[in-house]
Amino acid sequence: MTAPVIELRGLARTYPGPPPVPALRPADLVIGAGDYVAVTGPSGSGKSTLLHLLGLLDSPTAGSYLLDGLDTSKLPDRDRSALRGRRIGIVFQAFHLLAYRTALENVLLAELYNHTPRSTRLQAAAGALGAVGLGHRLDALPTTLSGGGCQRVAIARALVNQPSLLLCDEPTGNLDSRNAASLMELLDQLNSGGLTIVIITHDAAVAAHAGRTVTISDGILSERIRAGHG
Repeated sequence: MTAPVIELRGLARTYPGPPPVPALRPADLVIGAGDYVAVTGPSGSGKSTLLHLLGLLDSPTAGSYLLDGLDTSKLPDRDRSALRGRRIGIVFQAFHLLAYRTALENVLLAELYNHTPRSTRLQAAAGALGAVGLGHRLDALPTTLSGGGCQRVAIARALVNQPSLLLCDEPTGNLDSRNAASLMELLDQLNSGGLTIVIITHDAAVAAHAGRTVTISDGILSERIRAGHG
């Protein structure tokens, strides 16, 4: 039986005080391969804490997080970074692209520690950009792309290492309605192709694309499962 992509067992994160702040209270959650999950909740509810834990950018203070069946909770920082690079793609609201590097060069940065020939990495980066509809803009600088174009480059960078999990943090937050709709169509297509997606959003229209919704309030997770999405 295939292990879930994500399995949380009493996962919690408390920031030291005084007084200590329980940002995520002990949480259990299972996300299988191909799931599409939206995480919603008010500001300060714990969404960012959950994202940082799922993305292996932070460590829990209690409980365990299994990624593809591997318990990540006790891994040293070096191993966590390596695992994140291989199995997790992260897309942020602010794009985080280098302004004076081309789209292709920005995607190549995600392959920096891959011990493969440069020609192989170039091919993978060009393929990732093609998959998000930017195969004709490999040499474009971010300053010449729309917000939607920049976010597609960021998604290509997140996908280039063929992760088992894509995390999206308010990916439509800096986009107009047309570009936001186009981006969500792309994410829907990626999920239809089998990619597991977790998207953090304040936007109910964005959350409606997911088949599952996890709500955080005061650091407590609760879940509502819908019949379908689209």
